[in-house]
Amino acid sequence: MLSGGLRARLDALLLCGFRPFFLFTSAWSALAFAAWLAALGGALALPTVAGGALAWHAHEMALGFGGAALLGFLLTALPEFTASAAVPRRQVAMLALLWLGARAGFVLGGAPGQWLAAVAECALLAGALAMAAPRLWRDPARRHLAFLWGLAALLACTVGYHAAALGGGQQLAWLNAAVGVMMVFIVLALSRISMRVVNGALEERGETAVEYLARPPRRNLAMFCIALYTVVELLAPLAPVSGWIALAAAAALFNLTNDWHLGRVLFSRWVFMLYLVYWLMAAGYLLLGLALLGVPLSPSAGRHLLMAGGMGLSIFVVMNIAGRIHAGVPLERGLRVPLGAGLIVGAALLRAGYGFAPLLLLGAAGGLWVAAFAWQFAAAWPVLSRPRGDGQSACAGLREDIANPVA
Repeated sequence: MLSGGLRARLDALLLCGFRPFFLFTSAWSALAFAAWLAALGGALALPTVAGGALAWHAHEMALGFGGAALLGFLLTALPEFTASAAVPRRQVAMLALLWLGARAGFVLGGAPGQWLAAVAECALLAGALAMAAPRLWRDPARRHLAFLWGLAALLACTVGYHAAALGGGQQLAWLNAAVGVMMVFIVLALSRISMRVVNGALEERGETAVEYLARPPRRNLAMFCIALYTVVELLAPLAPVSGWIALAAAAALFNLTNDWHLGRVLFSRWVFMLYLVYWLMAAGYLLLGLALLGVPLSPSAGRHLLMAGGMGLSIFVVMNIAGRIHAGVPLERGLRVPLGAGLIVGAALLRAGYGFAPLLLLGAAGGLWVAAFAWQFAAAWPVLSRPRGDGQSACAGLREDIANPVA
């Protein structure tokens, strides 16, 4: 039997899907990256997994860290988007245990660990898909079905990865495809979040004559180019045509930023951090495209701008917006979030320049990344492990009488 205090803590953690998964995201990001750095320095032996240490690191960043953040967002956002009930605590607990089971499999290593990770991770995404499908399909307007197709694509990449790991195939190709799916998810999610954030900042500044719209043509073009690049890269790795498509994806993402050019509001803290995500993603595809077309650049630079930059920063900002609003706590006004975002951007830029001074830049990038997400966990734990104090239930947003700064 659990003690009263532990029971209350567990109840609070399972109150809404983002609570355990956002904590998993920040904690595992810091721990897994610290382990990777320690292994590179010879101070730690990583688990024995198919593909070696590099495959473990890439997987845990793309599907461990990224997957936890995505599930935290979807378990909270989909009930709101579809005007349906919050995901029951029992389902949240089951998905959380599956995520932990996948991590345990990779820590265990060897064939038994590989099978445990494969079963748990595939069941995790299949369970999320089963949770999301009825809600998205029953929505009369079916405005959010793209999330359903995205989940199905991520599940396919995960199955492909584990099949390759168990059968001796090319695992990294499937992880690269999973990163592409995550990039599409970022554009999808930010288009919803930015409407509230940018217009809220405009309202707070008194600029009510201007309205921000996440225009579908630009958004859809960016997602199409990213998806096309992902498919072509999976089917024909290193083909020159994929370089041109990567450049098209970069151009489409740069074009998407034009929706944000509404004057000085762009430099409001939350608005600018979200805006910067698109620049990092565009720069990532730009470097990938140039590398594939023969420019003497490492494709790794582009990939890390996508993952550490675009994915890392978007996850960090969304956790600090949704993770507080849906816990009944106003957004932070202090320096912690901008400094944390700066650490992540610095880590991404340093990692992209890895080829110039490998050991120095890799260590510096890793240190900034670990510091940012360890700091995030320390700040989020007191909020997400306690019951709401604003009288709202489950995943509801802030009460109207509680200040919600977005500038």
